[in-house]
Amino acid sequence: MSDLTAIALICTLTPSPDPSSSELMARHVLDELAKNGVQTSSARVVDLDIKPGVEVDMGGGDEWPALRDRILAADILLLATPIWMGHPCSIAQRVVERLDADLQETDDQGRPIMYGRVGLVAVVGNEDGAHKVVADMQQALNDVGFSLPAQGSTYWVGEAMQTVDFKDLTEVPKNVAHSITSMARNAAHLSRQLRAAPYPADE
Repeated sequence: MSDLTAIALICTLTPSPDPSSSELMARHVLDELAKNGVQTSSARVVDLDIKPGVEVDMGGGDEWPALRDRILAADILLLATPIWMGHPCSIAQRVVERLDADLQETDDQGRPIMYGRVGLVAVVGNEDGAHKVVADMQQALNDVGFSLPAQGSTYWVGEAMQTVDFKDLTEVPKNVAHSITSMARNAAHLSRQLRAAPYPADE
């Protein structure tokens, strides 16, 4: 039963169609979500003209409003980002900056417009920083109104200062696969709970 939907925003710095570790990781998560009754889609953000700023629509051909509509139509948002110099990449930072505008947006009951949606984070890299990147992205999502499931993240980091990327592996490491299974199952569960019992509106 596909009663839920999810969108992955893939925040690689690599334009399509070149291979991307972030996209591969996101695909593994989306495939696992599909096993839990979730219809999935994705967007490689670098391929779009997402203007810098903190408004819903920055004008001048800004493609964020259309992407935002896809987020609003989904139950689950997955942010997939590489680590660069120990931090989320600039594309991921731009995404959360654009989401900042929705701190001021509300639904027809006065609740923050992103309430009722579940946020997930997936991280890849070949340097330290996975926990920090997850923490940064999860805090940003939660600030905007997304709910975080138990164990709602996964990551893979290779040996520091080396050249092996996630996309170079012949198989997904056992611990990473287990974390993907858990996050997908928990995200689908939480989404159904939030649909059945939405957050209360402001008094």
